[in-house]
Amino acid sequence: MNFPKWKKILIACVCAFGVIFSLSNILPQSVLSKFPDWWPKQKVCLGLDLRGGAHLLLEVDLESVKNDYLNQTLDAARAALRKEAIPYTADFPKSITKDKTEVAFDLKDMSKVGRAKAVLSSIDPEIIVDIIGNHVTMRPTENAIQRRKFDAVSRSIEIVRKRVDETGTREANIQKQGDDRILLQIPGLQDSSHVKQLLGRTAKMTFRLVDESAPEITDKKGAVPPIGSVYLESIENGKYIAVKKQILVGGETLISAGLGHDEYNRPEVTFQFNRVGAKKIGDATKENVGKRFAIVLDNEIISAPVIKTPITGGHGCITGEFSVERAKDLALLMRAGALPAPLTVIEEKTVGPDLGLDSIRSGIFATILSGLFVLVFMLMWYSSFGMIANIAVLVNLLLLIAGLSCLQATLTLPGIAGIALTMGMAVDANVLINERIKEYVRKGEKWIKAVEIGYGLSLPAIIDTNLNTIIGMACLYQFGTGPVKGFAVTTILGTMISFFTSTTLTRYIVSVCMRRKYPITIPM
Repeated sequence: MNFPKWKKILIACVCAFGVIFSLSNILPQSVLSKFPDWWPKQKVCLGLDLRGGAHLLLEVDLESVKNDYLNQTLDAARAALRKEAIPYTADFPKSITKDKTEVAFDLKDMSKVGRAKAVLSSIDPEIIVDIIGNHVTMRPTENAIQRRKFDAVSRSIEIVRKRVDETGTREANIQKQGDDRILLQIPGLQDSSHVKQLLGRTAKMTFRLVDESAPEITDKKGAVPPIGSVYLESIENGKYIAVKKQILVGGETLISAGLGHDEYNRPEVTFQFNRVGAKKIGDATKENVGKRFAIVLDNEIISAPVIKTPITGGHGCITGEFSVERAKDLALLMRAGALPAPLTVIEEKTVGPDLGLDSIRSGIFATILSGLFVLVFMLMWYSSFGMIANIAVLVNLLLLIAGLSCLQATLTLPGIAGIALTMGMAVDANVLINERIKEYVRKGEKWIKAVEIGYGLSLPAIIDTNLNTIIGMACLYQFGTGPVKGFAVTTILGTMISFFTSTTLTRYIVSVCMRRKYPITIPM
C-alpha cells in the first residue's frame, strides 16, 4: 500500500488529463471560447448515423485496369521487337483484340520467329505467348488480371482516403463493398460536389516531349497526328498540341507537391521527384534542351514550357493561369497519387441529422441509466469500497472521453453502446478485489493486510479478463467494418483505462483513507 512520489504524480497527471481533455465535450461553446488558446479543444467526432452527412458509393472501372495491362504489354512488346530489329505488321498499334483478352499481331520475317518468341516471353512471366506461323498472340493469365483488379481496388481505397484527408476531413468512413465498389461516408458534409470533383480525377501525370513536327490545332476532328504521337488539349490556350506517346518520366516518381508562388506572386505548383525520377528527368532535359516539354495530367496538357536548362536535383514547378484553389487542388492530387482506374459515383445521398439526434438522446439516456444502476448497486453492496469504485468509474468515463477526443475517433451509435458496456465492465475488477478483501477479513486478517492481499491475489484474474476482452475486440476491429470498428475502439480503450482505475487509482484512494484513518468499511 506504499506509493512512491513519482507514482502519485503520475496518477494525478493521468486524472488531470481526463478532466482537461474531456471538458471540450462537456462544456458549451460559449464557455470554451473564454478559455485560453493553448487549452485543448478537440472533440469526439460523431459518425454519420449521429451527425448526418454525405454518403457516396463509388465504382472502380476494373475494365480499364485490364485494358491498361494489355496496353502496357503492347508497348513493351513493341519496344522489345524494335530493339531486336524484328519487323512486325504496320497495324501493330491496333492489335488488342475486340474482346479485350489478348494482344495479337503478325511478324514479317519468318526466320526470326524463334527469336521473337524468346524476346516476347521474357517481357512478363504472367503473359502466355503463342506463335502459329507468323501470327503472335500474347494473353495475360487469369490470375494476373484478377490480382491487378484486386490491387486496383485496394490502391483506390487508400488514394481516396488520402484525398479526403487532405481536404481536412479526418472522420470519413471508407470501406470496400463487393469486388469493385467503395463506400465513402463523410459525417457533417452536406455538399459533396467538391469531394466528387477531386475523386473523379485519376490524376495520372506524365512528362512527354512535344512533337514539333505537328502544328497546334483548334479542332482535332479529322486531324491525324504523326506516328508515335497523339493530340492532347492544352488548358493554357485551349488548343490541341501533338505530344509523343513515349513517357519520359511518370508521376509515380513524385515524392511531394505543394502550393508556391513565382516572382510575380502568381500561384504555381512546386514538386519534387525521388532519386529515380530525378535521374530520369535530368537525363531527359539534358538531351532535349531547346525543345518543349509537356506536363500532362489526366490527358490534358497543364503546361508545355521550353527546356531552357537541364532540370537537376529533381525539383520543378508547374506554372500557368492558376487560381490559388486550383493550384491547391492540383498539388493535392499529385501528393495523393494517381488512381489506378477511374471512379464513378453510382449512388449519392445526404443523410439528415434528425435520426442522429434521436440516437444521441437514446444512447446518452441508456448510458446514464446503466451507469446509475451500477453506481447504486456498488454503493449498496460494498459501502465505502463501493463509493471508491464509483469514483473510479467516473474517472474512467472522463478518461475514455478524453482518449476518444485525442484520437479524433469517430463515435457511432455502437460506439455509445461500447461506452455503456465499458462502464459496466469497469467495476468487474473492483468486484473481484472487494470479494477477496471480504474473504480475508472473515479469516481474521487486519484491514490493511486484507486489502494488500485482496489487490495482489486479484491482479492475475483481472489481467486475464481484460486481455481476453482486448483480444476479442481487436479481432472485431481487424475484421469488422464501419460501426463495428467504432464499438471495438471504445471497448478496447475503455478496458485499458478501467485496468488503471480499478487496480491503481482505487488502491491509491484506499491507501490514503487508511493512512488518514478515515472510516472505510465493507459489508460482510
